[in-house]
Amino acid sequence: MDHPDIRPLTARSVVLSTLLGVHPPRLPARHLVRVGDLFGIAEGTVRVALSRMVASDDLVQSAGGYALTDRLLARQARQDEARRPPTRPWDGTWEIAVITAERRPAADRTALRQAMSALRLAELREGTWLRPANLTRTRPDPVVRQCTFLTGRPEEDPASLAATLWDLDAWTSKAETLRTALTEATDIADRFTLAAAVLRHLLSDPLLPAPLLPPAWPGPALRTLYESFEKDFEQLLTTQVLT
Repeated sequence: MDHPDIRPLTARSVVLSTLLGVHPPRLPARHLVRVGDLFGIAEGTVRVALSRMVASDDLVQSAGGYALTDRLLARQARQDEARRPPTRPWDGTWEIAVITAERRPAADRTALRQAMSALRLAELREGTWLRPANLTRTRPDPVVRQCTFLTGRPEEDPASLAATLWDLDAWTSKAETLRTALTEATDIADRFTLAAAVLRHLLSDPLLPAPLLPPAWPGPALRTLYESFEKDFEQLLTTQVLT
């Protein structure tokens, strides 16, 4: 399949995407081998991938099979949130995070930037992050330790401010490309890899209130399409793998 931003289908990607998509994220080796078989991946290749993923702290092995480690459980939680955004009614206020911690080591700065991205805040300037206050989520420790939060309203047009903080046109263009490709795909391997790309793209959706979005924002339609694929894949797992 010739398509931008599509990662090659490997034993590791199949195992990881499968476990990220099931709840709880734990499956016996024999089931993961059957999933690999759906994509033409040999049993030995899947089992080697499982061993390497345990060694690299992607998976933990127990009597019940293979499960995601805490690091990847956090990724699954972010993916679940991207599919079902924790939004609330917006009253026009913005949340503003100002970095107030001093002499931060490089590891703390990196952790903060990753946390801000997960919280879907955008950097206005160095040390100041913000977004519309329309989401409900818990602030992780790196953010609590390093930042002070304020609320306010911009004096300029909020839609114009949002457009400077997020490249909404680029997000829309990529979303439409992925939606068309996934809609037209029929091969299970192509659909699987495209659906994974869709989910990664949803993780970067700024989840802005409707008044700040351009017309015909494709976020909801892309989520609906992914949910349709997920139901189809769950049925495939039920009928051909988990039996």
